[in-house]
Amino acid sequence: MKLNDLKPNAGKTKVHKRMGHGISAGQGKTAGRGTKGQNSRSGEGGRLYRQGGNLPFFRKLPFRRGIGFTPPNRVEFNIVNLDQISKFEKKEITPELLAEKGLLHHALNPVAVLGRGEVKEALTLKVHRISKTARTKIEAAGGKIELIGKESK
Repeated sequence: MKLNDLKPNAGKTKVHKRMGHGISAGQGKTAGRGTKGQNSRSGEGGRLYRQGGNLPFFRKLPFRRGIGFTPPNRVEFNIVNLDQISKFEKKEITPELLAEKGLLHHALNPVAVLGRGEVKEALTLKVHRISKTARTKIEAAGGKIELIGKESK
C-alpha cells in the first residue's frame, strides 16, 4: 500500500454541487433558491428580531419569567449527608451544631439528612426529616433518630 492508494471511506466525501453554472447544469439561473423574495437573495435571511410579525422571542421573555406557580408556603430544607455528619466528634447531632460547623445554608430552615456515606459509630440525630437509607445506616450502627418539628409524623 502506498500513499497514493489511500482513499476516504465510501460515503465520507460528497461532490460539491456547482450552483448557477448555466441551464444545462441542473442548478442554473435561480440555483435552487426559487424566484425573488428574501430567501432568494444572498446574505443572511433577515435578522433575529424579525419573526414574521410575531412578538420576538427576547421581547417576550420579560413577560414569561413569572410563568408557573411557586407555592408561598413551601418548605426549603438544608440537605446534609451522612459522610458530612460522620466526621463529628460529638455523638449527638442537632441543627444548632450543624449550623455552628457551617453545614447549613440557612440556619432557620429545617434539616434533612440523606444517606450518602457510611456511619461507623452510634450517633443520635435530632433532625426534621431523614431518608430511608440514612435511617437504616444509622440504626445498623446502633444510633437513634429523633424527629423534631411538625415533620415528625
